[in-house]
Amino acid sequence: MARDSLLDRIGDAHAQREALHRQRTRRTVMRREGVACKVDGKALLDFCSNDYLGLSQHPRVVAAMREAASAGGTASHLVCGHHAQHEALEQELADWLQAPRALLFGSGYMANLAVMQALLGARDVCVQDKLNHASLIDGARLAGCDFKRYPHGDAEGAARQLAAHPDGAALLASDGVFSMDGDVAPLRALASVARTHGATLYIDDAHGVGVLGEAGRGSVDAAGLDASDVPLRLVTFGKALGGIGAAVVGDAALIEHLLQTARPGIYTTALPPAQAAATRSALHIARSDEGDALRARLHANIARFREGAARLGLKLMPSTTPIQPILMGADADALSLSRALEERGCWVVAIRPPTVPEGSARLRVTLSAAHEAAQIDALLEALSGVVGI
Repeated sequence: MARDSLLDRIGDAHAQREALHRQRTRRTVMRREGVACKVDGKALLDFCSNDYLGLSQHPRVVAAMREAASAGGTASHLVCGHHAQHEALEQELADWLQAPRALLFGSGYMANLAVMQALLGARDVCVQDKLNHASLIDGARLAGCDFKRYPHGDAEGAARQLAAHPDGAALLASDGVFSMDGDVAPLRALASVARTHGATLYIDDAHGVGVLGEAGRGSVDAAGLDASDVPLRLVTFGKALGGIGAAVVGDAALIEHLLQTARPGIYTTALPPAQAAATRSALHIARSDEGDALRARLHANIARFREGAARLGLKLMPSTTPIQPILMGADADALSLSRALEERGCWVVAIRPPTVPEGSARLRVTLSAAHEAAQIDALLEALSGVVGI
């Protein structure tokens, strides 16, 4: 029997993606000035970035990176790569989020793999929301534990899964803010379920930190919970903090165990100290009065867009966060609307399966404190034109 050809296999996969309108295209950003950017030679307004507070271009954040004395990570944290900037960032993150300790990782994806791999094994169970981020799903699969999923936002469903798997350790994991729908998990109910069933609650708050809660502490704080309710949570630096990298914050013993055993942390080079310096600057802004003003502006922009979309009769999903999906259903329809908006100067990416469930292709509009009211109105005017209203 002849061995399968990888080239033939990937050729078939390519043809199938083309037939289903699911071929992905990488765009090149040539210049950014606020939310105005030049993309493949076109001048566009950016409505698909996760830079929710506009901190990626903040003068103090940029200056902090330029002024840092060291550009390279040089080695893993446990060899010789742990710089004073990393140490200070971990301490400031823990202080900001009112948790005992924080541990840096190269990305949120790596951090989620690390948590699952380090804490769970074959006798254990990981129970997750059906719409959790891919990194949480992949982490559970990597751990080799029993992996169960409950219907989106259904805390009672999570309880049923935990009750059905009473042996071994249990981790209940959920996004705080769901990256494609923009809704917030029922965190208080999940915390209650975790306590009742002896599970550890882990919240991936990539899209909540900096945006929600007092001083931008995220969805956990907004739900009135703290580190005793949520022993571990993920914070990423590539969204509201405008950079790259991530940290897991929470219980000191759990964090120490991750430092000692988590392969995605042990066997990779540390973040560049310059990036850690920039993230510290962004963190200082996010938790300050200036951060409060940026959040107020962001939420005003969200309200302006939702009110305008309602007047146009657009089908928005129930989100009060910067993620404002316009549900289309068919992949081809989402692509067509995305292209039509681009012709009118607005960059909004079409999100299709497998990133979202079958039949739920959408435009994922994301808003920022960096948007001016006139720019949001320009997007609404473009939408009005392309949907024929």
